[in-house]
Amino acid sequence: MSEKTIERPTTDEAALAKEIEAEEKAASRQASLLKDGWADLRKRPMFIVTGFVIVCLLALAIAPSLFTGRSPFSNGFCQLQNSMNGPSSGHLFGYDQQGCDIYTRTVYGTRNSIVVGVVTTVVTTLIGGLLGMLAGLVGGWLDAVVSRITEVFSALPLIVGGLLIMSIWGGGDVWSVSFIMAILGWPQVFRIMRGEVIANKYNDYVMAARALGADSWRIAFRHILPNTLAPVIVITTMNLGVYISAEAALSYLGIGIQYPNISWGVMISDAQSLFLTKPHALLFPAGALSVTVLAFIVLGDVVRDAFDPKMR
Repeated sequence: MSEKTIERPTTDEAALAKEIEAEEKAASRQASLLKDGWADLRKRPMFIVTGFVIVCLLALAIAPSLFTGRSPFSNGFCQLQNSMNGPSSGHLFGYDQQGCDIYTRTVYGTRNSIVVGVVTTVVTTLIGGLLGMLAGLVGGWLDAVVSRITEVFSALPLIVGGLLIMSIWGGGDVWSVSFIMAILGWPQVFRIMRGEVIANKYNDYVMAARALGADSWRIAFRHILPNTLAPVIVITTMNLGVYISAEAALSYLGIGIQYPNISWGVMISDAQSLFLTKPHALLFPAGALSVTVLAFIVLGDVVRDAFDPKMR
């Protein structure tokens, strides 16, 4: 009678099975978190309200001509005889000091504000996220060097740093303002990403992947990145409002977006001296700025409450 041979899994096979099992658990946990967060978001009235406001703002930025039949860049748009006339049936926001229709300028100013916020947020997320992942994953001297560089940039507040750099570099358009604010804004995303990577890189599924010889890029993008997205999404959503308000502040101070480009900050700066006598010239662009910034900040709070397990 022959003896049956019992096959035992090799060490590599056991490690592979352990990695697969750990991956499945991590993916299931992450999918459950995202699914639960999205389900929670849809039940929150503030998410519906802010989402609607943001969709309207994006529509204004993408196709302003759909909301006004005039263009602020056309000949004869500004007529001095209309200077500081108040709101009327045909001109809902009235005229500014140069006789330009404030409603049309406010609508077209949405594009620059949204573009600055989106471009700056995307660039800071890419730079801060990539450097944070590399520093957290590699550690050692790379982490020390990048962290010291981050501290240097963090020492410059956004507005003060923007004033300093743009006084030397020069501003004037959307892209230069976005680039300069991105240089100053990436350390915040870096710190969050680095902390999340360090917290996740010693999990069982990451250690199993290392034992099987998986390269660093596969570990970073397949195992670690999906579990670090939630806090990054939250902070980038809130940063959109912060960067829009920072652009308006720099433009108000005369060093951000400048004429002939249209910006809410430029409009507020032009109208500030006439607030007591002709408040409409200031209230409408300031109101548009306030609503936009508030919408993005509230959306960030709602997203944080939905996706952060500690807030449940």
